[in-house]
Amino acid sequence: MTTIDYNERIPNNVNLSGDRRLQRALEQWQPKFVDWWCEMGPVEYQDADVFLRTAVSVDRDGWAQFDYVKMPDYRWGIFLSDPEPDRRISFGDDKGQPVWQEVPGEHRSDLRRLIVVQGDTEPASVEQQRHLCRTAPSLYDLRNLFQVNVEEGRHLWAMVYLLHGFFGRDGRDEADAMLQRHSGDTDNPRILGAFNEQTPDWLSFYFFTYFTDRDGKYQLASLAESSFDPLARTCDFMLKEEAHHMFVGATGIGRVAQRTVELMKEHDTDDVHPYGGINIDTLQRYLNFHYSVSLDLFGAETSTNAANYFAAGLKGRFQETKRDDDHQLHGDNRTILTVEGGRVVEHEVNSLAAINATLRDDYSADCAIGLERWNRTLAAVGAELKLPHVGFHRAVGQFRDVHLDPEGHVIDQATWDANEARWLPTEEDRAHVASLMVPVTEAGKMAGWIAPPAQGIGGRPVDMAYVRT
Repeated sequence: MTTIDYNERIPNNVNLSGDRRLQRALEQWQPKFVDWWCEMGPVEYQDADVFLRTAVSVDRDGWAQFDYVKMPDYRWGIFLSDPEPDRRISFGDDKGQPVWQEVPGEHRSDLRRLIVVQGDTEPASVEQQRHLCRTAPSLYDLRNLFQVNVEEGRHLWAMVYLLHGFFGRDGRDEADAMLQRHSGDTDNPRILGAFNEQTPDWLSFYFFTYFTDRDGKYQLASLAESSFDPLARTCDFMLKEEAHHMFVGATGIGRVAQRTVELMKEHDTDDVHPYGGINIDTLQRYLNFHYSVSLDLFGAETSTNAANYFAAGLKGRFQETKRDDDHQLHGDNRTILTVEGGRVVEHEVNSLAAINATLRDDYSADCAIGLERWNRTLAAVGAELKLPHVGFHRAVGQFRDVHLDPEGHVIDQATWDANEARWLPTEEDRAHVASLMVPVTEAGKMAGWIAPPAQGIGGRPVDMAYVRT
């Protein structure tokens, strides 16, 4: 087990003090990061004591501790999972060869691009969520928001360490650029479209952390298979923290559904908006939006770049080593969905070209698990939430130039225009949800549109003052 040295200016378990050049470079980047955090991080509570989790080791059990800390004083740092002795490349054309501890020259550009794209998403989500602290439904939720935020900041540090440590001047320039792009900025936006969308309310936040952070899980898991061992070990540890972000989304939506059911029963109605709740059809429209936007993050179903990354050993599949095939895929085929003759059909392609589609399919199956939990709550009123068809409301891939309804039927523009308000959040939906966003700052109290959590944080009670102002 590798512990983390918190006596260093930059906490780490990579012996940063043993590389003075790299240490100086990162210490010069550190104040830029803090400036970015203070300017683009949470708009309030920067001086508050927040009950946050901090990593103390990188093993799977007992690796974190809880204590009150002011967010600008949070000890962001660089943490890699322990190395696997004699680790070998598990996929691609070099399968069976030793993994790389340095960046091979022929893969330098592609690896840098993968790291930059992943790294850019981390500060982007902090920027998207920076105003939510003003409307938190409880101190419990406010603390969870801040925990997500500081961990996204640490994930940025993880990618910046790789850029500084292995890519020279180009890497240092890319690290600076990740603090210069901003979510939704007209002139210098974030790289991926979903990270330029607004997160204006807590319902959006819960769906974002459920769907979009789950995309992060699958992207990180595929990078954790990388033949570039420092990247793999970095992503493996990040996945431990990412699980909390998805927990926030899954339990958040579950608690909203629970409160909706309570209000429906109390007032004997399907329309709980007059009683300060959120209707099930509104939840479905938010779900449709966030799921479809998150699907676009996987890219086109067939991709030469993705195939090349896999063949080169740069980025694998989810749980690569558990798959029952040759892990090279040159002779394997699979089907993807496409539109021909006005209907959705299956089309056979080489599995290597369809790496993105395989990762997306694994993601969709994982997303469905959460719906089963929410629907057990909604069954009390005979309702359920559904994932829309993967071709619904898409801007990337096989379905980008056609319209499909949520059931997967190809429709024309007129039909889409006539039904869009049934399928995606309307101005009225957003206005109603916005009207509910009134902060609750008394310990143990909850906003009327969401149920309390089943338990508190780190073994503490739900009514604890998780944020001290």
